[in-house]
Amino acid sequence: MGEMFDISTLLFLILAVVIFLRLRNVLGRRTGNERQPYDPYAASDSNSPTAKPGAQDTVVPLPRGRDDGSVEPAKSIAERIKKFAPKGSPLEKGLTDIAKSDAEFDPEQFLSGAKAAYEMIVMAFAGGDRRALRQLLGKDVYDGFVGALDEREDRGEKVDSSFVGINKADIIEAEFKRKMAQVTVKFVSELITSTSDKDGKVIDGDPKKVREVTDIWTFARDISSRDPNWKLVATEAAN
Repeated sequence: MGEMFDISTLLFLILAVVIFLRLRNVLGRRTGNERQPYDPYAASDSNSPTAKPGAQDTVVPLPRGRDDGSVEPAKSIAERIKKFAPKGSPLEKGLTDIAKSDAEFDPEQFLSGAKAAYEMIVMAFAGGDRRALRQLLGKDVYDGFVGALDEREDRGEKVDSSFVGINKADIIEAEFKRKMAQVTVKFVSELITSTSDKDGKVIDGDPKKVREVTDIWTFARDISSRDPNWKLVATEAAN
């Protein structure tokens, strides 16, 4: 019994040695020149001692914000402005002055935002939404709008309005003075609007007729402020 145990033990030892030798031949020996274990943090750092030549080429850098006070090159500014203002015009100068002071300013993006603001303001005024108006209007314009709302509500009048769309929106004036940028836009829009008295009788407009409206609105923003939003600071109805 003991002899059988000794023979079995010996066989297992021989088998273990054979397996070890085969693994050694397949896997090889450590020489000290092996590649270091992958470090996901060090791999993105080209100055890391374990970084390989060309490793930084596989890293895609994220876009950086302009926090260094730099401005867009004059050529880039001219390219962005040329389709919105005739060359050598006061409008071109005004837009260029704003763009040089605010590297994020782009007339096309501004106009897109102005269109959205126009619809929001028109509908907020029709619905008497003072909270929305406060966020979009400068103080003087807000006071004027709220005064008109107060008078309308005192008379018991109600406005029904549907916004059909903006047919045209053009930047017609721009000015930069004392860190304050101002851009004036001419809107041509279509609305269905009517005003009813306290008895429900229509006293102005037509609830079934589309009406073309032309407004000239001026938006302003303090370039030195962290607030990126523009606010409506002046209005003029062209019709």
